[in-house]
Amino acid sequence: MTGPEAGGAQLVAESGRLGRLRLLGMVLALLSLAVVAVSAYLRLVSADLGCSAWPECYGRFLTAGTYAPPATGRLVHRIVATAALLLAIYACWIAFRPHRLAPVARQTLLLLGLMLFLSVVGIWSNDPRRVLVNFVNLVGGLGLVSMSWRIVMAAGPAGRQPARPDALLAGGLAVLTATVLLGALIGARYAAAACATLPDCGGAWLPAGGGLAALNPVATLTGPTPAGDTGGVALHLLHRICAVATLLLLGMAALRRRRDAVARPAAAAVLALLGGEFLLGLLTVATGYKLWLTIGHNVCAAALLAAAARLRQA
Repeated sequence: MTGPEAGGAQLVAESGRLGRLRLLGMVLALLSLAVVAVSAYLRLVSADLGCSAWPECYGRFLTAGTYAPPATGRLVHRIVATAALLLAIYACWIAFRPHRLAPVARQTLLLLGLMLFLSVVGIWSNDPRRVLVNFVNLVGGLGLVSMSWRIVMAAGPAGRQPARPDALLAGGLAVLTATVLLGALIGARYAAAACATLPDCGGAWLPAGGGLAALNPVATLTGPTPAGDTGGVALHLLHRICAVATLLLLGMAALRRRRDAVARPAAAAVLALLGGEFLLGLLTVATGYKLWLTIGHNVCAAALLAAAARLRQA
């Protein structure tokens, strides 16, 4: 087979590979969402989030208790994470054999690299007192969802030429990133109990200067962050300020992108997830940090990051 016939066969083969990669990316995104949910469940159940003696019982294993995540949950987490890792390896194989498919090959390699990195970090995860390990696990889990969805985008026609975001969208994405990082730091420091009121934190509306030291992720915890702790309050207030900024900037950017027929589905998804995430955040605090609301807040954040990435490329 030579000439046009060979070229046509190659295009058909490449199209088939891209279709398989797109499907694999969707499955990987769903598995990554499951990993985020199960990881949040294990971490929060072990910390006694929203327990009957809240907040006194929260994070007590950091001082005198034993860190013992539920065995069934740990098994489910390992099964789902292993399945995702094997699929990521398979996706890399398809993307690089018999020849490299750009740009989807790069996305599969980045996803596999992140999974392997998190697997190595997991060696130290049995000690929840390490803030940096907790932080990396939380942020990495959210990143798995976004990077899996980037495979879907890169394997599809709409994902081949990323659009440059305008200033409003770029600002919305920046504050969304900051919001997510601050939320992860609150979880990594077991600082939920530091602020249990809305919209202020026990009368404080702005973070105190001394509380900004809590932004340092390199620390070893000696106990849970108590209610009213200066550092914990600073993290909560910064997280809320960034969340409001995200709602305004990213929301306006998504509303403006709805005028574009191509970007309309992504814009609608961002608006729905943005509103859902903001509402879940309010309900989580208002109800005294109910377990399932907090898990939902984590999962919705991961989905919002993926939708925002799609909007940026639309």
